[in-house]
Amino acid sequence: MIKYLPIVQIVVAFFLMVFILLQQRGAALGSSFGGEGGFYTTRRGIQKKIFWVTIVFGFLFIALAILNLVL
Repeated sequence: MIKYLPIVQIVVAFFLMVFILLQQRGAALGSSFGGEGGFYTTRRGIQKKIFWVTIVFGFLFIALAILNLVL
């Protein structure tokens, strides 16, 4: 299990980067792909799910980093 921890952490880091890049302060998810939008709106629907998944992956990444240090 110990030899797989760095691989799992790299996979979690990749998905964390993807979810962070999908989030932007803008009109909607389309602003990530070139859409216009200069104001902040409340997160709804898929934006809210991406926000919470990002938080989960962030905590998972930190937990794996601490676990790698301890073991």
